Amino acid sequence: MTRGMAPQLTAHELALRGEVGFLHSEQTGSALDGPGLRTVFFLSGCVMRCQYCHNPDTWKLHAGRRVRASELVDEALKYEAFTRRAGGGLTLSGGEPLVQHAFAIKVLEGVHGRGLHTALDTNGYLGAKLTRDELSLIDLVLLDLKAWDTHLHLRLTGVARDPVLAFAERLASEGRAVWVRFVLVPGVTDAPDNILQLARLCAALGNVRRVDVLPFHQLGRSKWQRLGLDYALEGTTPPGTQSVESARAVFREAGLNCPG
Repeated sequence: MTRGMAPQLTAHELALRGEVGFLHSEQTGSALDGPGLRTVFFLSGCVMRCQYCHNPDTWKLHAGRRVRASELVDEALKYEAFTRRAGGGLTLSGGEPLVQHAFAIKVLEGVHGRGLHTALDTNGYLGAKLTRDELSLIDLVLLDLKAWDTHLHLRLTGVARDPVLAFAERLASEGRAVWVRFVLVPGVTDAPDNILQLARLCAALGNVRRVDVLPFHQLGRSKWQRLGLDYALEGTTPPGTQSVESARAVFREAGLNCPG
């Protein structure tokens, strides 16, 4: 190394610092991933193996394209003027963005520092990784609640429920704004008690600004087949309009904002 020159960081060191990570895909102008029109970066890697996942191609970390955090910050800021006019911002989604915790924070820090609204779409399982200072970089958490029953949660996702609830309770204790997302799967998550208990949880937290009940669909089936994965919901049909509205009504009766 030439005297006076800074040593070159290895790929591993860059990853540990959050300077580089893996991007699966991106979308601009999304109206479904937080308020306004948003830029969404889908990071690869996920600890859950949800039976109804429509993007199983995001599960493996290296399924994505290796990028620098600074590249994504620059990409998000390309649309800064439009984003501000549209009342939007940046959403990090996945996969599960907290699999790449340091990288996700580096991107959020760069965008939040410019005063743009930031959102994190997470299943909450790795929420304990976030420090209080890091949470301050996130204006809105889109929290995907899978199921109330512990056994159902484990069967449905492959991981335990309690770390998710602990993160939800922490967000409430710190007054962080949350939108909850719940996927209604016939014969799996649509049991009345499951919906009722989730509604009671969301109401008790006190920081849930909105609940979105999302009807299960089969749009990801071809990806499961292409990847050679066993798809447990092959014969499951999407819920009818009445079933979806009935689920939304339970959340509304608990005093929650549940559009539809």
